[in-house]
Amino acid sequence: MGTITALRSSDAKKQVNVFIDGLFSFTIDDELAVTNRLEVGRHLSAEQIEELKEANLFKSCYDAALHYLSYRPRSENEVKQRLRRRGFKDKVVGDVIFKLKERRLIDDVAFSEYWRNNRLSFSPRSGRLIKLELRQKGVAAETANEVIKDLDDENYVYEAGLRKARRLSSSDYDDFRRRLYGYLRRRGFNYGTVKCAVARLWQEKRSGSW
Repeated sequence: MGTITALRSSDAKKQVNVFIDGLFSFTIDDELAVTNRLEVGRHLSAEQIEELKEANLFKSCYDAALHYLSYRPRSENEVKQRLRRRGFKDKVVGDVIFKLKERRLIDDVAFSEYWRNNRLSFSPRSGRLIKLELRQKGVAAETANEVIKDLDDENYVYEAGLRKARRLSSSDYDDFRRRLYGYLRRRGFNYGTVKCAVARLWQEKRSGSW
């Protein structure tokens, strides 16, 4: 048992330093200090102090996860790895991940659909390459397979090729074929699909279709 003898705020970090019996004891988020009604003169047991420290650690980890998710959706594995790199231990990371999933702020199916749609809209590539990217982000093979199962590579290879072909309008056939072929192969499309797309785009270029 100890008595709070001072609470010293740090506006920059929004934290409160708690002093017990005249000595610094722990730091806690200022919101937690308010919700837990910390004030000078209050008595705290050793168990209560430990609970407050754990609550503060959870909130710090949770806030770090929310900040990371604020930029774009993330896979569960991405968030775990980020939090571990920030120095949080597996126990609190696991608790935070559970809470995020409970609130559907992490959902690997939704993330995979977002990733697929974003790729197809802004940088078309093959279903095989999208699956590889998802697997590298820790998405389960079953989930990755599900979100790409209906993709038509023949459609997307043309869309990807057309964007590149328009920038090769002054190229002769050999240069056009070489550069477009390499570009599409790097996006994961197979040889036969690329060959057909290049031939189609060359004919369209010659006929002035675009």
